[in-house]
Amino acid sequence: MSKRRSARRTLAEINIVPYIDVMLVLLVIFMITTPLLSEGVSVNLPQAKAKALSPKQALPLVVSVDAKGRYYLNSNDYPMVPLKPEQLSIRIAAELSIAKEKGEKRDVLVKGDKDVQYGEVMQAMVLLQHAGVENIGLMTQDPNENKA
Repeated sequence: MSKRRSARRTLAEINIVPYIDVMLVLLVIFMITTPLLSEGVSVNLPQAKAKALSPKQALPLVVSVDAKGRYYLNSNDYPMVPLKPEQLSIRIAAELSIAKEKGEKRDVLVKGDKDVQYGEVMQAMVLLQHAGVENIGLMTQDPNENKA
């Protein structure tokens, strides 16, 4: 009778190998995804002697930010009149929608005054991102132009 009782005793050991496997898989997943999450707006910073963009069929949309933080759009009916942020976002979304219907791709560039605060340019880029712009370019001036 004593042999039967000891044979039915439950085994109180925990097999931790599956838990280690799961932890290693989670570690690998987090190591891969963490650098991808840390980037916000993807921007290629311009260099001093950057090559000019090749001309395309449609003119690029150029959002200008002046020294006071006002926004302008080159394709606007009155490009010298500042736009409110909501107007800029709606106008860009409409221009991109029209281009998409025509099967074209419109480039969007941001031209910021050198005296404007960095936050104002970033706000313009966020507005563009909310309007559906996937790639945003920054415009610079060639330093050799001023020497002539």
